[in-house]
Amino acid sequence: MSITTDEDDEDDETTNPRHLLDIDDLSPAELTEILDRAEALKATQRADDSHQYLAGRTLGMVFEKPSTRTRVSFETGMTQLGGHAVFLGPEDVGLGGREPAKDISRTLSRYVDAVMVRTFDHANVVEIAEYATVPVVNGLTDAAHPCQTIADLLTIRERFGDDARVAWVGDGNNVAQSFVVGAALAGLDVTVATPAEYGIDDAVLDRAAALGEAP
Repeated sequence: MSITTDEDDEDDETTNPRHLLDIDDLSPAELTEILDRAEALKATQRADDSHQYLAGRTLGMVFEKPSTRTRVSFETGMTQLGGHAVFLGPEDVGLGGREPAKDISRTLSRYVDAVMVRTFDHANVVEIAEYATVPVVNGLTDAAHPCQTIADLLTIRERFGDDARVAWVGDGNNVAQSFVVGAALAGLDVTVATPAEYGIDDAVLDRAAALGEAP
């Protein structure tokens, strides 16, 4: 996605940050590279070797929807990589209320090196990315959870290798929708079993099927 700031932006700045709003913002090769890098970083962490790759970098974390695991994992990860995370809860950032997403995005872009957003409406993270001049990561929306998918794919790879067969049993929620597409990107064979009234969106299944058939 090409992002251009409005003409009245004080620096008249044009940038092209990469965002992760859903798992298929990554190509199969990029997803593989991320999983490879994650494995290497875990080994480095266990060996207690220095890996301060984000020294001097700051992550802004916007939480409209609370979560213990998302907050702790992102904050810990930034600390282990030498960076710093700033937590912004609902009382700090009122998405669509006290301040529009456009203004929140522009303000945070001036202070931090990347933004993670955990919100309800997927349109919120899309709008923040539209106006951001730094990378934006989806920490969860009602439609998608790409970071959870990456973590799940890494665990599956570590436990079962690259040729695992996976059965998804449950409702077709945000995690399921990102996972079936991510699994297709990773070349995994996935079988889905959901209640008829809580199925995965047909468009998502079509996207996963197309990726699975791609050479």
